[in-house]
Amino acid sequence: MNDTADDKRSALRQLGLWGLLASWEQIRSAPWLDELIAFERAERQRRSLERRVRSARLGSFKPLADFDWRWPKKIDRAAIDELCSLDFLAERANVVLVGPNSCGKTTIAKNLAHLALLAGHSVRFVSASAMLTDLASCESTAALERRFRRYSRPALLVIDELGYLSYDARFADLLFEIVSRRYQHSSTIVTTNKPFAQWGDVFPNATTVVTIVDRLVHKAEILAIDADSFRLKEATERSAAKATARKRLPREATPA
Repeated sequence: MNDTADDKRSALRQLGLWGLLASWEQIRSAPWLDELIAFERAERQRRSLERRVRSARLGSFKPLADFDWRWPKKIDRAAIDELCSLDFLAERANVVLVGPNSCGKTTIAKNLAHLALLAGHSVRFVSASAMLTDLASCESTAALERRFRRYSRPALLVIDELGYLSYDARFADLLFEIVSRRYQHSSTIVTTNKPFAQWGDVFPNATTVVTIVDRLVHKAEILAIDADSFRLKEATERSAAKATARKRLPREATPA
């Protein structure tokens, strides 16, 4: 660490080490000062990451290093690799992952969210049904406003599984409010099993659907994935492995 005296004083101020600042003239040349600042910064970063990971609620997920890129019939790996650079966060752009059930959309979204956490960004992961139900359950304007802030503030919001259920116009209005508050201020990842032309089926009779789509896609990377179910694939492979293992077991002796 080769910081100047002003850099070190600034670091102490940022870290809230007021006692050391008050004794600056006595400790400015201390050989342990650089190491102490480095330790304190590392600990703050560790605790910050822990808090953000808890708040994000990602749960477990398969890392992209274990993703079977050969399985999907259609997937733009180069585009996904580019998204992993997190440039879309700096651009405050959105990402929409479209594809059938169990094609890897959620796995990709969670990996992008995890990378954002490691890079120091605030993240929240939530299913569309959980978020909309949470918002709709608020019994007062103040409570609803607090919930809106919960989903509007993170640098990255992941809305998972939009399209698997249908909702009335009230839910569409709530989603519209979240999308509008985040519009051009922060990034949103949406995973959905329905192309935009079918979102009217998700929110039948809602007047805000066109505007929701318009604001989501204004600055967005839209990636279509086509694949048979990964879960069905893994279940088939598991059954085949068990069948093979059973064949290798020694057969019981036949009674004389």
